[in-house]
Amino acid sequence: MRTILIMGPGGSGRTTIAAATAQRAAREGTRTLLLSADRTDTPGVALGTGTGPTPTEVAPLLTVWRPDAVDRFRQDLTAFQTRAANVLDLLGAARLDGEEVTPLPGAEELSFLRALRDAALSERYDLLVVDLPPLPQALPLLALPEELRRYLRRLLPPERQAARALRPVLGRLAGVPMPAEWLYETAARWDVELAAVEAVLTDRRTAVRLVSEPGPAGADAVHTATLGLALRGLRTEALIANRVLPETAPDTWLAGLLAQQRKTLAEWAEPYDLHTVPHLGRDPHGTDDLDALAVPGVNPVPTPVEWPVVDCLAEDGVLVWHIPLPGAIRDELDLIRRGDELVITAGPFRRIVPLPSALRRCTVAGAALREGELRIRFTPDPDLWPAAGR
Repeated sequence: MRTILIMGPGGSGRTTIAAATAQRAAREGTRTLLLSADRTDTPGVALGTGTGPTPTEVAPLLTVWRPDAVDRFRQDLTAFQTRAANVLDLLGAARLDGEEVTPLPGAEELSFLRALRDAALSERYDLLVVDLPPLPQALPLLALPEELRRYLRRLLPPERQAARALRPVLGRLAGVPMPAEWLYETAARWDVELAAVEAVLTDRRTAVRLVSEPGPAGADAVHTATLGLALRGLRTEALIANRVLPETAPDTWLAGLLAQQRKTLAEWAEPYDLHTVPHLGRDPHGTDDLDALAVPGVNPVPTPVEWPVVDCLAEDGVLVWHIPLPGAIRDELDLIRRGDELVITAGPFRRIVPLPSALRRCTVAGAALREGELRIRFTPDPDLWPAAGR
């Protein structure tokens, strides 16, 4: 299954563009699921039909799903209380009824990620169009699976589970159940679920479409989003400039807005695969309006992001790791080597990435930012790579 992530600042028309993208794909014969994080029924307004927490086929080959985060959180908490019954009884804890449960911070994001995993694993669709939350929430959401898995591995290392066989014995000797057992089982289950979500986001067939109105605020949002996505290894497949005014706008206050749009569009034309969507003079409503937007079709063969390691040992005695970071500023970059990991900070974003196996036997010799690409030089450690010292 191909996955298209639709992102943009709040108020950019992101959800409408997602609906138009899904509608076009379905009409071209692709079994399509539109998964939306929108709390209100904006997708339904755009499509001219209601949508909700149950996947609903709104047109031939087009299904729309807006998961209910509150209901899913209640189900998850109920299941957790059942699995941890022995521990809760040991602690004398009172159970929570479903009616008194309200989502905790972060619960909505985790619920949506699980829905994304379920949708991607379904064999009913060929294309998944994901209408993500506004950019300030979407970028941390995409980072969440990888970061949570890393926290779990550090706090509850899998190798310690080898001692599971001793826990029932210790429990009988102590006369109480051992909490560590269900803790490790829960961590293992979460790791499997998060790994499935991470696999969707890192799949070579997954791409991102940014949606923004051309203008100073939109330009800043697109610049920031491009950098954050690049650090996560996600390519911006296309930039959709939404609500573009016609060239024949009357010579009124719209003329200034049109000039502003033209300037931004010119700046976007070179670094992005730019597509413009016209301003209809109203909010799009119904399939005919979505057709009038003329959004681009889905590229069947996306170009994956590569972080190659280039062998320059013969020429310069180094290996060079090339990491594309379009929009990065040298003064806002920082690198820290931590064992077999590299902590990369680019502007407001930070990611901890494992080093490729060949670079783990090297020391960092320097780094440079050239033409939107971070190039990190590594020198082989003679103690770990004897051949390099001969």
